[in-house]
Amino acid sequence: MVLMNLSYSMMALADETATDVPTAHSASFFGFMGVASAIIFANLGSAYGTAKSGVGVSSMGVLKPELIMKSIVPVVMAGILGIYGLIVAVILNQNINETDYTYYLGYKHLASGLSCGLSALAAGLAIGIVGDAGVRANGQQEKIFVGMILILIFGEALALYGLIVSLILTSG
Repeated sequence: MVLMNLSYSMMALADETATDVPTAHSASFFGFMGVASAIIFANLGSAYGTAKSGVGVSSMGVLKPELIMKSIVPVVMAGILGIYGLIVAVILNQNINETDYTYYLGYKHLASGLSCGLSALAAGLAIGIVGDAGVRANGQQEKIFVGMILILIFGEALALYGLIVSLILTSG
């Protein structure tokens, strides 16, 4: 009986502590997960896009070495994706503090980081696939270059949409 009363007292104390503290330390976990999500997923997209389109550049460079500099555009566009994640991660990290950080802000920052990171990952997949195929096709037919650039721009726009939503979530 004493043990049961003790456990009820501990549960009541735990419930009271959880409701009385509006800024629990675990709220910052979600904010830091947003920071990590932004940089990790954006860099994954950037790395995949760079690697996949870099293979196409190497393959095409064997056939037509004079087109290598022109074919490096997808690699540069993929590299920009990592910068988006870095920008959001730095902004989110500056907004996390120990004193008045709530769960609402933590969830908001998590959503912000996921928005940027996963959008950049999707863009990196698109840029990598289009960059690889486009660069190889450009090696065979140079008229395809403008079409390839347009498709790459639409792929990069996916990451920009995520960056914009992420900045809106962070600022408001």
